Amino acid sequence: MRLRDYMPRSLFGRALLILLMPIVLAQIVTAYVFYDRHWENMVNRLAYGVAGDIALAINFIDRYEGEPARLRDLLSQIERHTDLRLSIDPHGQLPDHSDTNGLVNRTLYNNLALRLPENSFIIIDRTGEKLREVQAHSEQGLLKIEIPARRLQSATATIFIYWMVGSAAFFFVIAVVFLRNQIRPIRRLAEAAERFGKGQDASNFKPEGATEVRRAARAFLLMRERIKRQIRQRTEMLAGVSHDLRTPITRMKLQMALMHGKGIEELRQDVSEMEKMVEGYLAFARGDGDEASQKLDLVELLEGVASDARRAGERDVTLTLPASYTIEVRPQAMRRCLVNLVGNALRYGNKVHISLDETDSLLNLHVDDDGPGIPADKRSDVLRPFVRLEESRNQDTGGVGLGLSIARDVARGHGGDLILTDSPLGGLRATVRLPR
Repeated sequence: MRLRDYMPRSLFGRALLILLMPIVLAQIVTAYVFYDRHWENMVNRLAYGVAGDIALAINFIDRYEGEPARLRDLLSQIERHTDLRLSIDPHGQLPDHSDTNGLVNRTLYNNLALRLPENSFIIIDRTGEKLREVQAHSEQGLLKIEIPARRLQSATATIFIYWMVGSAAFFFVIAVVFLRNQIRPIRRLAEAAERFGKGQDASNFKPEGATEVRRAARAFLLMRERIKRQIRQRTEMLAGVSHDLRTPITRMKLQMALMHGKGIEELRQDVSEMEKMVEGYLAFARGDGDEASQKLDLVELLEGVASDARRAGERDVTLTLPASYTIEVRPQAMRRCLVNLVGNALRYGNKVHISLDETDSLLNLHVDDDGPGIPADKRSDVLRPFVRLEESRNQDTGGVGLGLSIARDVARGHGGDLILTDSPLGGLRATVRLPR
């Protein structure tokens, strides 16, 4: 596995990682330097002083000769000057086990071992009571010395650690909030571009955020307006040309209706073909129209297209669909796409099957037929406008060459595509892929 396989995918995650890594590294380095150097040295110095006080106290007690009351007074003076609590058990026995776990206990033991005879003392850890106890042999009996935690540990060290971790966490939360606010305009720009790619209008989108993000947002808005203007100009141009051609075609049909003679029937067929071509141009021009997107039950639309196809030619059109499937599309454009695909399948085959399946991000709409299919090396050609594999001029056998082009334009206008593959029925499979 490569390192980038574990990296966050989103910009927010990567920016957060860039922000988090220096903080974590700084904490690790600081903790290492503090604990391995400063903390250890500080504990050693404190333990050195405590061990010296204990050794001095044992020396005084061993050399004391006098009444027990005076001994108690001596212990009281030692406690007052050393901040240690001492007591003597004249008949006490030294336990066998000494607790040397942890840095503080181990350091204290090593410093005591430098000043006291071997096996003459032990350490008892009473951390729960915030103290440690040293028991040692003396001439007066078993000496018990309670050492407060403040003699072996500095409170400022704990405060420093809490401040270091707490301040880092606090500033990290603040940075996350600000970072999320900076990422939000980029996310909205991506959502607006995605909606526009699906043919949906993001009319409420406005540039916001940092200067660079605003610049990208304004560039997107200008690009969107240019694309819409170009689509509108193409549609108006094709519609205008097609409309202008209708007038002479209609006039020619009226004149031919009054004419008789040789060649009139062939002329009528030519005019009829021209009329079909003009209708095809208009259909192609309407493929990228300004129709608004809306929620639509795709299953209901497919059932309607299949029902119309059956009534038109009494053909075998079957469906494998869920009970319902709602998607946001341009209804008329999507219906035109499906009618073209089903009509193309019925032109060349006897059986047509329509089905749906989906992946994590795509909806696949399949139209299968049992016709002769299209060779693999010709499939990219037939998706171009006005390209026909049928080389004759007969519109009834080859069409105008716009059906698949219109279907692909509609699919791409919704952010998807049209894919041609081999059909399980033996013919051609036309798959409309739409983003979910």
